[in-house]
Parts: sequence; C-alpha cells; structure tokens
Amino acid sequence: MSRVAKNPVSVPNNVQVSISAGSVTVKGPLGSLTQTFPEYVRIETIDEKLHCKAVDDSAKADAMSGTLRALVANMVQGVTAGFEKRLQLVGVGYRAQAAGDVVNLTLGFSHPVAHKMPEGVKVETPTQTEIVVKGADRQKVGQVAADIRAYRSPEPYKGKGVRYVGEVVILKETKKK
Repeated sequence: MSRVAKNPVSVPNNVQVSISAGSVTVKGPLGSLTQTFPEYVRIETIDEKLHCKAVDDSAKADAMSGTLRALVANMVQGVTAGFEKRLQLVGVGYRAQAAGDVVNLTLGFSHPVAHKMPEGVKVETPTQTEIVVKGADRQKVGQVAADIRAYRSPEPYKGKGVRYVGEVVILKETKKK
C-alpha cells in the first residue's frame, strides 16, 4: 500500500463529500470541486475521514491510491481555506493592475499584456509590483501563476522579470574583456 494513501483525509464539519461511481465531489464554503478516479481505486468514508485504497495489488493501483489521496486532501483544503500564489515584478517600469477578472501587465514590451483569469480564480494587486492569485483549485491557481510568470521569467544577468515571492534567482557574472 502507498505510504501516502495510508494517512486518512480529515473532513471538517462545514465540508460535504459525496462519492459516486468514479468521481468524488467536495463542497465547502469556498465552492465545489469534483475529481474523477479510475475503477482500480476506491474511496471509503470511515468516522468522518476519507480512506483511499487500491482495489488490487498492482503497482498502478497502489500509485494511484496515493495520488488520489493527495488530490482529495487538496480539494478539502481548497474549499475550506483556499490556495494562493504570490508573484512579484522586478524591473524598472514593470507594473501590474487587476481589473475584475483581468490583470494588465506592463513588462517592458512594446504593448501591454492582458491576462484573463479562468473561472474560480481571482487576482489582486496590493501594490503595483505584487500579484496575488487566489482560488479553491490548487492546480488552476498554480497554472495561472506559472502562465503569468512565463510572460517575462527572471533573466539571469540582472534578475528582471516576474518571479514567485521567495524564489531565488542566481545571477550570472557578465563577460569580462
């Protein structure tokens, strides 16, 4: 059995979990998330805790039971507390401004960049050089943050670009004559 799948997922009182054939739905204060899973893995509810178990002894089922347990734990955390990624802009004239579900970026290009948020993801800009991406779905939040970072990832000589807060950018030494 997978080591990750051995740990049960605790379900808080304000979260409802419904398990049907091949899918699990988690509803909470911040929304509802659904995840499908294969037939060689099953989810059981025992004493307000979710247990993910492999149906057979195959390596694929064993691995998938641990993966499913991690996904369900992220769903429970997402609908209760939510997830957030923080980005910072480093560079002269680099700015961000949130307007509804669109974040407008000025990143040194000849044109402004407007990035539209998918459904379920919100963006805030507390300062002009800081972006906060929030949502219940961990995968969507991480993907949106990676997409914004990809517009101008940090370059290795001056460190200019969009980076995660706390990300370390190792600067290279310039060429010497």
